[in-house]
Amino acid sequence: MILPACNSAEDFTFAPESIAACADTIRAGGLIGLPTETVYGLGADADNGTAVAKVFAAKGRPADHPLIVHVAAFDGGLSGVAHFCAQVPPFAQQLMSAFWPGPLTLILPRRAGVGAAAAGGQDSIGLRCPAHPAAQAVLLALRRPPAGQPEVWGVAAPSANRFGRVSPTTAAHVQSELGDELLILDGGPCTLGIESTIIDCTRGAPVLLRPGSITSAQVEAACGRKLLSKDELAAHASTAPRASGTLESHYAPNAKVRLMDAKALQTALDLLGADVGKAGIAVYARSALKTNSRQLVLRRMPAQADAAAHELFAVLRELDDLGVKLIWVEIPPDTMEWVGVRDRLQRASA
Repeated sequence: MILPACNSAEDFTFAPESIAACADTIRAGGLIGLPTETVYGLGADADNGTAVAKVFAAKGRPADHPLIVHVAAFDGGLSGVAHFCAQVPPFAQQLMSAFWPGPLTLILPRRAGVGAAAAGGQDSIGLRCPAHPAAQAVLLALRRPPAGQPEVWGVAAPSANRFGRVSPTTAAHVQSELGDELLILDGGPCTLGIESTIIDCTRGAPVLLRPGSITSAQVEAACGRKLLSKDELAAHASTAPRASGTLESHYAPNAKVRLMDAKALQTALDLLGADVGKAGIAVYARSALKTNSRQLVLRRMPAQADAAAHELFAVLRELDDLGVKLIWVEIPPDTMEWVGVRDRLQRASA
């Protein structure tokens, strides 16, 4: 069931009954579809092991693959951080100050006895303070419960889709993936469209585990530290903790995704000629390509990285809905602003 986050599209004031229904469902051990600025999440009380198990079951996700826990923004999000974390390195505090609320997840040492199921059994935990106002409204309602109701310190919320599949960026995407019975808070289309940047803060230096909208240069500028890659960490004989969305194959539509440069795309279209549309092929590219097929499904990728990120998962879902068998995608530029989109496409094609 989809509930509107706002009373109307004109005034953007929150619908209190929708926020309350979502908070009540979380407190009762249920699941909700939660809008964030990145993608929609499948939310549960991060301290309720039974509720977290429902998330793993609904997604078909391995129980040792950790979830990101979302915390409220008041007190700079630090109340929730103190509940879940044993310690916060100074450079992690600098990143919180610079980017929270926002699309940044920090992997931190987990405090014993809390969030174990959401952490996939690890002694670390991933925390994020989302910027979406509807998500914050639910998180704040959980931290300020009615008399006699328990306080919920954080919501474990991986993307609200089947494990390994394309992430949802609208409430309708969530409903199509997980069914009509799930309570979904409709906060509109996600503004960013790809998942958060993940930084491991448990190794004495910031380590990039997953790229996103916040770039490496921004992270380094905010904390004054060099951002290491997972490969650099491995060279120091140290193993990074498991984290969401870092498997080699992920974010995949039903259709097979193939990445090609513009020249290879045009050559392939020329070779197939008018028959390319009959082959069940769709093309998603920035370059202006020529084809004499009237049946070819062609979608133009935006020239700007943030616009491409915003629509990426929605386009992959649309092409799946059209029943295409192959999606040829022009590989994005090898520049810092495109790294998040490149990462999602490379995993989708793995």
